[in-house]
Amino acid sequence: MRWPRWAAALVLLSGCGLSSGSPMVDDVSPGSIGKGEPLEGARLTVTSKAFTENLILGAMMGIAFQAAGADVLDRTGIQGSIGSREAVRKGDADAIYEYTGTAWMTYLGNTDPVTDPRAQWQAVHDADLGNGLTWLPQSRLDNTYALAMNRAAFEKYGTRSLSDVAALARSDPDAVTLCVEGEFANRADGLRGMEKRYGMSVPASRITQMDSGIIYTQVRKGSCTYGEVYTTDGRIRSMDLVVMTDDRGFFPHYNAAPEINSAALRRWPAIADVLNPVTAKLDNTVARQLNAKVDVEGEDPHQVALEWMRGEGFVR
Repeated sequence: MRWPRWAAALVLLSGCGLSSGSPMVDDVSPGSIGKGEPLEGARLTVTSKAFTENLILGAMMGIAFQAAGADVLDRTGIQGSIGSREAVRKGDADAIYEYTGTAWMTYLGNTDPVTDPRAQWQAVHDADLGNGLTWLPQSRLDNTYALAMNRAAFEKYGTRSLSDVAALARSDPDAVTLCVEGEFANRADGLRGMEKRYGMSVPASRITQMDSGIIYTQVRKGSCTYGEVYTTDGRIRSMDLVVMTDDRGFFPHYNAAPEINSAALRRWPAIADVLNPVTAKLDNTVARQLNAKVDVEGEDPHQVALEWMRGEGFVR
């Protein structure tokens, strides 16, 4: 039985962070993907994390599935990383665009990243098969962490790398204040690991935790010297922020790739053919452009995804 297009769904699920969802109702048909509607009869649930880029990617996934004939339940926008991951693992959701570095370091518990992006994807792919998760081929979109400062602070302190920031923290401790997300502050692949790799020690009193969107404005205003940013964020350019290079290669590669519940993929193997062309088109330039439409121009993430999918000819 297919969901009525007008219906609203409310589902309460425990332990995974998902509390609600509603059908996607985009008026799309096959373009270069989804020809023959190979997902006709499928009822697929897509999820995502709550930040802009992942919301856009989640919408792309749902739009692609719809064009291929599936009815899609939208459960995007889950806070944090664990909830959305667990939803796919448990089968409460079928698919998400996940990041290889997050899986390797946070979910699978490794302490050192794999330096080659392809090898990083392969390691995650192989490890997660035993967890009932299948990773499809990754994109060139590599959304890793960085620290950034505004132009005035850059001209004052002249730091260009994380090693420079560590040196400044030692020579002038009062100069280094950080604005970071709560998750980044506590992750092994975040602040704690970065401080260890670079021999950096910033007192807790000089670290402020806040939502990611606020960090950019606080850095631009100079409320903190350095802020945690994502390398694909469109606000870096629009706010004229200077990104510090990760000169010791601490941060893992965070290539986005579809992570699919293995049982769902066995039932609907056409999922791979539908998503692979979309994934192949994604890179950092595309991500920065689309993210800026939301975070700088104020557009809706789902609409941004839909316009891009149509513009690329994936759907009609």
